[in-house]
Amino acid sequence: MSVKAILNEKGHNVVTVTEQVTVQQAATLLHENHIGAVVVVDAEERIVGIMTERDIVASIARYGAACLDKPVSSVMWQNVYCCREEMSVDALMEMMSKFRARHLPVEREGRLAGIVSIGDVVKYHIRAIENETEQIKAYIAG
Repeated sequence: MSVKAILNEKGHNVVTVTEQVTVQQAATLLHENHIGAVVVVDAEERIVGIMTERDIVASIARYGAACLDKPVSSVMWQNVYCCREEMSVDALMEMMSKFRARHLPVEREGRLAGIVSIGDVVKYHIRAIENETEQIKAYIAG
């Protein structure tokens, strides 16, 4: 299975913000959408950063509650690790593990095409194990 197959199943929608949005506004989006990261994009939907729950917590620990009024650009990761739709799930897992990333934006021709989370990968593995179990049961019964 590829990243594209995961996106086709879960959808290509991504919650995005611009660099000028405040950390408080982004935190509200995370909460309202039950997600752990927002992708920061420019006007052409090019990825310029990513901000996660961890980034907000680190910012509060470092600067106090005043950080909530700062723009996302002051908290976000600018060196965003991205994956491509053609990437295999095994390669995706390796990348997530290597960079300790729970969320990887999917990039197509320099623009945001989706996002894959560690939860998406876990769902894929559970489904693969269930399918294999069913095939083994059918083989034994048949």
